[in-house]
Amino acid sequence: MGTLNPALFPHAGRGIRWSVAGLLREDQFKMLVVMAWKEVLECGKYYMNLQKCWNWASLLLAGAAIVAVASGQSWAAEKAPKRLLVVTVTKGFRHSSIPTAEKVLAELGAKSGAFTVDYARVEPTDADFKGADGKPDQAKVDAAIVRVLAEKMNATALKNYDGVVFANTTGTLPLPDEAAFLDWIKSGKAFIATHSAADMFHHKDGEVDPYIDMLGAEFKEHHEQATVECLNQDLRHPATRAIGKSYVVKDEIYLMKNFSRDRVHGLLSLDKHPNTGGAGDYPIAWCRKYGKGNVFYTSLGHREDVWESPIYQAHLLGGIKWALGLEQGNAVPQKTLSAQ
Repeated sequence: MGTLNPALFPHAGRGIRWSVAGLLREDQFKMLVVMAWKEVLECGKYYMNLQKCWNWASLLLAGAAIVAVASGQSWAAEKAPKRLLVVTVTKGFRHSSIPTAEKVLAELGAKSGAFTVDYARVEPTDADFKGADGKPDQAKVDAAIVRVLAEKMNATALKNYDGVVFANTTGTLPLPDEAAFLDWIKSGKAFIATHSAADMFHHKDGEVDPYIDMLGAEFKEHHEQATVECLNQDLRHPATRAIGKSYVVKDEIYLMKNFSRDRVHGLLSLDKHPNTGGAGDYPIAWCRKYGKGNVFYTSLGHREDVWESPIYQAHLLGGIKWALGLEQGNAVPQKTLSAQ
């Protein structure tokens, strides 16, 4: 009958090679099993010993599975969605687009299967916060903000999440422990921030808050909403590859301070002032490493229709996936606005 030739089982053997390379997913393994069985039938016809052929193919496939586990691949972990905490509390201006942002983030997670969302939110117009005059009682609102952040963002609670989103947050939030939160990001977690999340933790003495240092820039001012053409600086990054060479959008465009190109990987930028048209460098979105963690920020998102836009949603979802480590993208700072 002769000795069995492993070359008769290319799909089973491929399982070993893919496993070693760290590329074997569960769906691929199932496909390999089906193809290997077809190869067993062909082998059986040649060697007239179906059982021996199957034993050999099974050995190769088992080896593929063992190598996959040994190399740190986890099919169960691959299926499990990441966990995001979406923070929408505000201590300054409160955007009317926040409810839309909360809804869109939940929908993006559900549709993609990439993540689930939990919320740290306080809606000032809720009946629980109504004062004697029928208006929101700010003292009650502030107390609720302290409670919800103490519950959701203490050092122990943060262990329940893979990332945090600051969706149009403003002001100096009463975080239970800002240093512990930043250390949590540095440990390898994801931080995603939209629009006014740069309008936070300002210091009157000009000192740069550690939060701003982590984010990469601080809101300075904005003028009237404008229609701008955002230039795509990285055509291959998950946050921008669906956009094309530029993204025309009407929104409230932030002008930044405490920003340096050598500290961020630019994703979207303007080469002219959003209102005057004067030449310049105006960052719109970027990503950066923070310790072992990933930080993604987009200054877009003031308007409800921006959040509802498929292009913006693709931009945001790509940034979230990159920050969570689900998709790969460059985070090395660039010196110019040129697209990569």
